[in-house]
Amino acid sequence: MRLNFNIEGGDFTKAGSASSQVKKTLKQINVSPTIIKRVVVALYEAEVNIVAHAFRGNISVDIEPEQVHVQLTDEGPGIPDIDRAMQKGFSTASPKVREMGFGAGMGLSNIRDNVDTFKITSEVNKGTTLDMTVLISDNQ
Repeated sequence: MRLNFNIEGGDFTKAGSASSQVKKTLKQINVSPTIIKRVVVALYEAEVNIVAHAFRGNISVDIEPEQVHVQLTDEGPGIPDIDRAMQKGFSTASPKVREMGFGAGMGLSNIRDNVDTFKITSEVNKGTTLDMTVLISDNQ
């Protein structure tokens, strides 16, 4: 099953709508709450990053019996130093975004901590792509 979402940068009124829909879908197909939580935390963080930093983006979620794979692509400023951006507490969020309660610099590390595979690529002045997978196991 594939779900696709278009995300508009700066539209915080809809931030979290994709992750909410994915959560609902995973519940409907009886994925374990532990797996759902991991997917939704990672997806929400990534979705908010698009809203906070990019002009627009796309989220593609593939739900398979053995895994949930998510790819997020955005058009935006890109990330000049991915290693630095991965450090907890590092943020390039604007003062406006911080005033709204976002931009604490925990997003990318929270994503990494909640998924089984994680790959991020970025090109300055073009955008960023994030691939992440959470494995679904009968033992969880």
